[in-house]
Amino acid sequence: MNNKEFITALAAKTGYTQADTQRMLNTLFNAMTSHLQEDTSVVLPTIGTFEVKKKMERIIVNPNTKQRMLVPPKLVLGFRPASQFKDELKKGEVKKGED
Repeated sequence: MNNKEFITALAAKTGYTQADTQRMLNTLFNAMTSHLQEDTSVVLPTIGTFEVKKKMERIIVNPNTKQRMLVPPKLVLGFRPASQFKDELKKGEVKKGED
């Protein structure tokens, strides 16, 4: 499902226009981004927790040339699903295309 399909489905479910739905999602993602940039985790109770994790610099070896390279440190976005969400997925309660 791409962004346009997602917005269309969400707008149909909520009764808002597609433009309003897109604005609401953009506002949500902008707020999440600003909190994550401040190194604060974002918790959505029934979905899970988004947090920025720091990966330390490390040395890797190219398997073809056997050359060692230094990979610089970086920040990555991590997601930890809520136990309720995981349980629903295991039970099959959240189905693909479910309305």
